[in-house]
Amino acid sequence: MDRARLTRLLKDFKQGRIDAAGVIERLRSLPYEDLGFASVDHHRAIRQGFPEVIFCEGKTPAQTVAIARGLLKSGVPLLATRATPEVARALATLDRRAVYHELARTVVVRTGRPRPRGHVLIVSAGTADLPVAEEARVTAETMGSRVAVLYDVGVAGLHRLLGRHDRLLKARVLVVVAGMDGVLPSVVGGLVERPVIAVPTSRGYGASFGGLAALLTMLNSCAAGVGVVNIDNGFGAGCLAHKINVLGSE
Repeated sequence: MDRARLTRLLKDFKQGRIDAAGVIERLRSLPYEDLGFASVDHHRAIRQGFPEVIFCEGKTPAQTVAIARGLLKSGVPLLATRATPEVARALATLDRRAVYHELARTVVVRTGRPRPRGHVLIVSAGTADLPVAEEARVTAETMGSRVAVLYDVGVAGLHRLLGRHDRLLKARVLVVVAGMDGVLPSVVGGLVERPVIAVPTSRGYGASFGGLAALLTMLNSCAAGVGVVNIDNGFGAGCLAHKINVLGSE
């Protein structure tokens, strides 16, 4: 429980809106809430600046809903990644504010509208890379970053990227998503002075080995200032981009 929520809790107690038993009940879930199959981390926002994010893949809809219920009762925003339509429907039943971003495979429940900060630019090589790029976009936006996108500007038609060079220069941090040969982050890294987060995707023909070829290309980038996350890890890229983007803004 962060300072703001603790202050509200004490205010509610002083004004008689909650009794001592209610205070104890709320505090009982700190620092985590044991659901048997999961331990919901209610201190994540204090330690890392954003609440625990639900990775839905491998969880049943019932498990996902139970975890989401535990998070939402603390009054924090919710981000669930790799959500199927079935999971999205279950979360919408739990909370009518839930928004399903189908392409990104994410569900978001906002508890407020904080003013976006900084400038993150998400760049994708091809349309086939959009699910990963959109996961990065939704993640960074939900965490509080101002995000713009530049899609389908791969190296097979380099003029599409060079014609928008000015947009690259405006960003504080760039997330560059590419499959196939994975060259785009190196090109972008050579054009800007900002940090570049490279995201390899599993898109490509047989010799791409499910994104391994793109991953190795990005790890061997000759451009300085390029960091690499795991294959298809749009969430990790969006989270890292947000943290870089807001450095020094607090």
